[in-house]
Amino acid sequence: MIESQSPYCFTRIRAIYSQLSDKEKMVANYILDHPNKIIHSTISQIAENLEIADATVFRFCKRIGFKGYQAMKIALASEIASPMNDIHETITMDDDEKTIAEKIFKSNIRTLEDTLQIIDAKHFTAAVQALTNARKIDFYGSGGSGAIAMDAHHKFLRSGLLTSCYTDAHLQVMSASQLTSQDVVVCISHSGTSKDIIEALDVAKSCGATTIGITHFAKTPLSRKVDIPLLTVSEETEFRSEALASRLAQLSIIDALYVNVSVKLKDQMKISLQKMRNAVSIKRI
Repeated sequence: MIESQSPYCFTRIRAIYSQLSDKEKMVANYILDHPNKIIHSTISQIAENLEIADATVFRFCKRIGFKGYQAMKIALASEIASPMNDIHETITMDDDEKTIAEKIFKSNIRTLEDTLQIIDAKHFTAAVQALTNARKIDFYGSGGSGAIAMDAHHKFLRSGLLTSCYTDAHLQVMSASQLTSQDVVVCISHSGTSKDIIEALDVAKSCGATTIGITHFAKTPLSRKVDIPLLTVSEETEFRSEALASRLAQLSIIDALYVNVSVKLKDQMKISLQKMRNAVSIKRI
């Protein structure tokens, strides 16, 4: 798991809350309700208060992306010392249309800010380099993530690089089987547990392709298996799942990758864009 240099302890907990076990939720609730007690308590004291094992508290800290209890305490103390305005607000049945719209916009802004904080610079640079040097790029996604994969393909077509997008599970593994060590696969899955995506990823890896994953920051089969994980953070609410909120973060990561590749392939991009503009011009009246 990539550890962020920024605190955002509360955000990490809320983002993964629905996936926690009952005992992990006990720890999460205690931290959210009594943050000041946490920073003045040992791991044994917390475990004793909750009547659980020290190991459960330690595993929780690892689960939300910290090396251990002490690292989580330091991040929490920093967050308490420099509180951020919590712009993430719960939508209620009493909210009017404009209020709901405002809350959605603020939630989207928070998702982008939180995701930016956890982006690992080394991994992001490695992803840009791999895409820039690729012979071919495949984008894989299913369901909602399929729309993100299509958007990525639509953008990278402009780069002059050979790209493809597959949202069908059979076509994904078929295409993956034809890849080589010169190729790159970008697998998009918020949950990181899509069986179809993991199967296509395994085939691509067996062929030597470089693999990039865009997924939720929690440890997932996808983030563990890919060569280069790119992670997002989003919070789940009653009327909006974290998978929906995460799409803006996924799109932004795709945009950032595309612009970086465009800068590196500046001359090639100019030629490619001109060809594309000439081709598209015949579609206009």
